[in-house]
Amino acid sequence: MSYENILLEKKNCIAYVTVNRPKVLNALNMATMEELRSAFTDVKNDAAIRVAILTGSGEKAFIAGADIAELSKHDAVSGKKYTHRGQSVLDLIENLGKPVIACINGFALGGGCEIAMACTMRLASDNAKLGQPEVKLGIIPGYGGTQRLPRLVGKGVAMQLLLAGEMITAAEAHRIGLVNEVTPSADLISRAEAIAQKIIANAPLAVQYAMEAVNKGMEMTQAEGLYLEAVLFGVTCATEDKKEGTTAFLEKRPAQFKGK
Repeated sequence: MSYENILLEKKNCIAYVTVNRPKVLNALNMATMEELRSAFTDVKNDAAIRVAILTGSGEKAFIAGADIAELSKHDAVSGKKYTHRGQSVLDLIENLGKPVIACINGFALGGGCEIAMACTMRLASDNAKLGQPEVKLGIIPGYGGTQRLPRLVGKGVAMQLLLAGEMITAAEAHRIGLVNEVTPSADLISRAEAIAQKIIANAPLAVQYAMEAVNKGMEMTQAEGLYLEAVLFGVTCATEDKKEGTTAFLEKRPAQFKGK
């Protein structure tokens, strides 16, 4: 399908999803969120795609936040519905079954930072700025910021970012563990592609189940997480890819995985 607010391109087993509203710094309105839902559902169902890269168009912003004009119109009932709709899109990204690499190429504020946190990993350009400034508007994060941020950086640091509402640099985001790496702007996508190709070389089901073990295990006690890990390990042992991977290793040749 055609999109008005995003771009979707596929090549070399990678889907490139770009929020394309540069005149408003790629701000999120609900129409854009629904297009992201459609695009990532497409990516999830496309067996040829192994990794997705999410970024923003232009040189200034990844996603600068929510569309404030749209946000200002909500009351208690519509605001709750609005956040649930947005949260479901981020849940889709987080649990896609395929890695999603956020390439943060500028401002990632509010909903933009929240979308980045829902991704499997985050790379930032050296000019990126991140933050959760919702308290400056009299609201709190609504797309998972109060939940994913402390899980990524710890309660104390998350509280500071959430309550002060201040932007931080890419270097500081890296220091606290909010982003995986910081690269020059010109190298951001190529670095993500390099990581993607390493992932693509591995067994698709093993990648999927490793992600599932981490995502679900984070919500469990360690004992429960270990049980989940054992179950998913057992599932991978029954796959054709496990047989191919172990055989290829013993035969000292590259494995040819099929995702079966």
